[in-house]
Amino acid sequence: MPSFLIKKGTHPWSLGRFNRASLINVGFLESGNDTDYIAMHDVDLLPLNEQLDYGYPEAGPFHVASPELHPLYHYKTYVGGILLLTKQHYEMCNGMSNRFWGWGREDDEFYRRIKGAGLQVRRPTGITTGYETFQHLHDPAWRKRDQKRIAAQKQEQFKVDREGGLNNVRYRIESRTALSVAGAPCTVLNILLDCDTNETPWCTFG
Repeated sequence: MPSFLIKKGTHPWSLGRFNRASLINVGFLESGNDTDYIAMHDVDLLPLNEQLDYGYPEAGPFHVASPELHPLYHYKTYVGGILLLTKQHYEMCNGMSNRFWGWGREDDEFYRRIKGAGLQVRRPTGITTGYETFQHLHDPAWRKRDQKRIAAQKQEQFKVDREGGLNNVRYRIESRTALSVAGAPCTVLNILLDCDTNETPWCTFG
């Protein structure tokens, strides 16, 4: 049974934006050798079916939140929401791109990385609850600055980042908090992400 790591993002500036992909990269790096696979799990997507499989994804990336089950996103290349990968497979992709500040599109770019690494996405079978399999609690009115596309971000969001990922994520750990969730030991990391405003000026937004 792997230990679990919960990741929380912060920024030194009040106008700093959220970066899900970079935080997942940080979670991967900080998990060390105590884990053999990772769960990229949106906190606003709650599983309602106990038949969902969160087991070791030995055969390849396992997309728990399949387009046939997710209540909002139904396109066939969608790999967001909940995705399980072995650490070896995540490294083969060089993790996720750090260029996606604000909500969205980082998982679409990651799908291209998965394919580029020669990996095949697997999905649940035999789940009969359809779009009622998950409860989606995402509120677009919350943190509006993370919803918008600004400056060159509108064009950049559709490009493949062939250089960045695990190899160049820059961060600092502000604090660590140990706790237990349903008996499982967890560590909450308060992360400060570094942003190069020359490279990605959309990481801050006034």
